[in-house]
Amino acid sequence: MRLYEEKAACCGCGACADACPVQAIRMVPDREGFLYPEVIRTACVHCGRCDAVCPLKAESAALREGLFFGARSERLRPGSSSGGMFTVLAEYVLQRKGAVFGAAFGEHMEVLHREAQSPAELEGLRRTKYVQSRLDGVYIRIRSLLKEGRWVLFCGTPCQAHALKRFLGEPYPTLLLADLVCYGVPSPGIWRRYVALLERRHGGRLTEFSFRDKRARDNGHTRCYTTGSREYTSSLGEDIFCKMFFANLSIRPSCHACRYCTPDRESDFTLGDFWGIERVRPEWDDGMGTSLVILHTERAREVWEQIRGGLDWFPCRQADALQPRLREPTPVSRFRGAFMAACRVLPAGWLFPLSTAALSAAGLCRRLVVRRRR
Repeated sequence: MRLYEEKAACCGCGACADACPVQAIRMVPDREGFLYPEVIRTACVHCGRCDAVCPLKAESAALREGLFFGARSERLRPGSSSGGMFTVLAEYVLQRKGAVFGAAFGEHMEVLHREAQSPAELEGLRRTKYVQSRLDGVYIRIRSLLKEGRWVLFCGTPCQAHALKRFLGEPYPTLLLADLVCYGVPSPGIWRRYVALLERRHGGRLTEFSFRDKRARDNGHTRCYTTGSREYTSSLGEDIFCKMFFANLSIRPSCHACRYCTPDRESDFTLGDFWGIERVRPEWDDGMGTSLVILHTERAREVWEQIRGGLDWFPCRQADALQPRLREPTPVSRFRGAFMAACRVLPAGWLFPLSTAALSAAGLCRRLVVRRRR
């Protein structure tokens, strides 16, 4: 039994595994390093629960038109990827003795969703991680907390947030769902190989990695990481893992057919960088980031009324906020197949340098084509 016909029909959210009443589904990496559900046929009882929670098999709901804002917290944004709105919402929930779930680095720098019930635990959930996260047991844990009447904030990709909503199957007044304006998720398998490469290169364990550091006041376009006791920094565009990501070489197949690349979402909030702030509010363009906030539900509007007093914010039109990933999915690279084939046969020590050369060659070819067209 297969839960999907094509790779593009599975987003890897893992809700089916948590929903299975007999634990007959496990998430297994494929040759590209992405997790897919595998059914243990001898254990399956054919209850259909796995299909019922799948976000990509759900019919589109009639959604209410959202309200759009730019917002930032001067207190929080230096340590955030954009304007600090995730942390603002997290603090709102923690003040109510609730729990916050977001992506964090694990013991071996793998990316997984983790629970935070204190400001100290929250710190690891802040800032962007450009890797698809695991959610083993997270849906079950959130349901347990909600049934106890606890507040919960879940923040993740739109497919993960929709999967949680499907998993729960009923509304909870103490649940806040926040999804992200998502470019697509890179392969955890390639990330794991990159971590190993950096550790070999520097002779120490990788303990910290920031994809969006703001020390240069460059809107988070600095990448930094720590191995051993030494920190290394560079432009985000010079990091080879990020190069592969933004060249659309390492993104999950379902992301290229994403149904959530629209301002209409199933969550309470949508959060993201306010790209284009220099056109909408030039005086806000100080290199330290502004969050785009979209309110989808009445619950989101109620929370917004309670938190906005501590923020700098402005309302905006939908047209001001419609960045590319709110219009259409990230296109697939024509080099993706060759790149993934190379990943399967080349060691990381060869793969990443060759990827740099291939990306440079591809960029040169594109520039030559543009010049000829002119």
